[in-house]
Amino acid sequence: MTQLPNIITLLRLAGAFGLLFCNTTDWAFWGLYCFCGFSDIFDGYIARKFKCATKTGALLDSLADICFVGSCALKLLPSLPLPQWLWLWAGIIFMIKIMNQISALVMYGECCFLHSLANKVTGFLLFVSVPMIFLSNIPISIVAAIATYAAIEEGHLIRSKKIKL
Repeated sequence: MTQLPNIITLLRLAGAFGLLFCNTTDWAFWGLYCFCGFSDIFDGYIARKFKCATKTGALLDSLADICFVGSCALKLLPSLPLPQWLWLWAGIIFMIKIMNQISALVMYGECCFLHSLANKVTGFLLFVSVPMIFLSNIPISIVAAIATYAAIEEGHLIRSKKIKL
């Protein structure tokens, strides 16, 4: 039971890789998309519920999250009619996240992927809002606002040394 969360995370990693080989109009893509999103929720829940959360598991979870987001971005962004200001906003969030990791490397000698409440809420809302982007930019704008807060909070926690590595 102690390895179950890591197995689920590894399956999400494989699912994220599988997304790259699917057409975004196919059910296979959206099936893998849903699997990856829900498995992200369940692996953390199981790890906390059965007290088998590890630093390695958290790092693996962050890697799987990055791969999932990256795969979705590569497949979906070319077909999404996003306005230029939203691209700029996403770029700013990305730069804040990069600066946070540089700060963590300088201060702690390692990357620091925080699983803060704001980051979890951002991830969940991003997961549920992506399919809605085809209808309206409003949901993704709300997610971008929350993601901005999460990125700034993450940087504050890293630089104020209010984290436990």
